[in-house]
Amino acid sequence: MATGTGPTAGEYIVHHLQHLQNKTPKGVADFSVFNLDSLFYSIVLGVLGCWLLWLAARKATSGVPGRFQAAVEILVEMVDSQAKGIVHNANSRKLVAPLALVVFVWIFLMNAMDLLPVDLLPAIWHTTGPALGMKDYMRVVPTADLSVTMGLSVGVLVLCIYYNIKIKGAGGWIHELFTAPFGAHPLLWPFNFMMQIIEFVAKTVSHGMRLFGNMYAGELLFLLIALMGMAFPSMPLFGGSLLWLGHLVTGTLWALFHIFIVILQAFIFMMLTLVYLGQAHESH
Repeated sequence: MATGTGPTAGEYIVHHLQHLQNKTPKGVADFSVFNLDSLFYSIVLGVLGCWLLWLAARKATSGVPGRFQAAVEILVEMVDSQAKGIVHNANSRKLVAPLALVVFVWIFLMNAMDLLPVDLLPAIWHTTGPALGMKDYMRVVPTADLSVTMGLSVGVLVLCIYYNIKIKGAGGWIHELFTAPFGAHPLLWPFNFMMQIIEFVAKTVSHGMRLFGNMYAGELLFLLIALMGMAFPSMPLFGGSLLWLGHLVTGTLWALFHIFIVILQAFIFMMLTLVYLGQAHESH
């Protein structure tokens, strides 16, 4: 990295990938440990997203809309049309469509945190965190935290189970668990049940892992690009200048491309949420 007294490239990346936690984990499955940074930013951005939607609804007019209102109306119409095409129960859409809208906005805002300079918020925390008696760790992209994305996907799973029971009844859903997809013969019940459980688990895991993997990779690339800019002071003028130029060019190009990833991943998560909830309304 920059100087002989500073951290190495590996130390820099490892430090930036550490979460601010309430305590040191005692084991791999220590569920009493919370990633405080992920909780803070996800809650703040969730409140911000809901406030923006409320503000758009509050200022909506029947006349010529402003840019903000027009953008929100386009988004609402897009989500509503997707919900109508996937979830055919009009009563369910009263909850599912607004939920899908909030999911899209919330995940978009969490993903967009990746576009901030990688050392901006951690540097601010560096001046305040230790003074408050807390560790000097700070990650600002909640969707690059597996616990957040898996929490979201488990939430979708709970809604799927709720709609399965609501639409089909508890008895109807249990009957479906043991008779689909292979048939109602008693000898096939264990295989049907096993396939149903595998399907639920696979959908939930892939739903959360897809978002996490893309955002974690994007965060890591931003860190690697930042290393190029930080290395140039310790190198000869010409070589260092080329590194700084590479940092500037690649950082700009990746940020522009990452805008597409930020939007796409929010859209994919929203669409899969609608698809899974739509499947919960269907009978085999």
